[in-house]
Amino acid sequence: MRALIAAATGLAVALALVLTITAMGQPTGRTSPKPLLTTVPSHP
Repeated sequence: MRALIAAATGLAVALALVLTITAMGQPTGRTSPKPLLTTVPSHP
C-alpha cells in the first residue's frame, strides 16, 4: 500500500512540474542572427 501511495505522489509531483513549466511558456530570449564563428588553432 505504501508503494502505491508513493507512486501516486511521485506521479502527482511530476505532473504538477510539467504543468508549471508549460504554464510559464516559452522564454522571451531570441537567438542571434549571426552564426557562431569558431577558429581552430594552428597545428605546430
